[in-house]
Amino acid sequence: MAEDPTQDAKRLDPMEPWRAARDSYMEAWGKTMVDMVNSEAYAQSTGAMLESYMTVSAPFREAVEKAMLKTLEQMGMPSRADVLSIAERMTNIEMRLDDLDAKLDNIQRLIVTVGAGPRSRAGKATQPGKKKTMKAKPAKRGKK
Repeated sequence: MAEDPTQDAKRLDPMEPWRAARDSYMEAWGKTMVDMVNSEAYAQSTGAMLESYMTVSAPFREAVEKAMLKTLEQMGMPSRADVLSIAERMTNIEMRLDDLDAKLDNIQRLIVTVGAGPRSRAGKATQPGKKKTMKAKPAKRGKK
């Protein structure tokens, strides 16, 4: 019988030395890059490069922003400033509604507290099962 090469624990792999060299190279390069990126000189040079980029690109960004505003205006669509303004207004409305809800809860609690106390009108107790009903108005019909 012929020997099965898949069962051999130590097969000869011609690419193994290359893989080992690649792995050691990548590990050394990674350590070098981490040391370089974590240095103060790298942070300063990156900051200076970004600062110069922002300075150079500012006129282009402003031109693109103006063109976009004009385009949106002509299309009847809201700009970023319009959307932010509406979001601020909605937040303000939401906060006011929350305040009103809290005040109504407080008023309801006070009514329940006062209603549970002794009644000043002894002869007129309300009947819990009866509610006032209003006459239903007939629905308005439009022209056909």
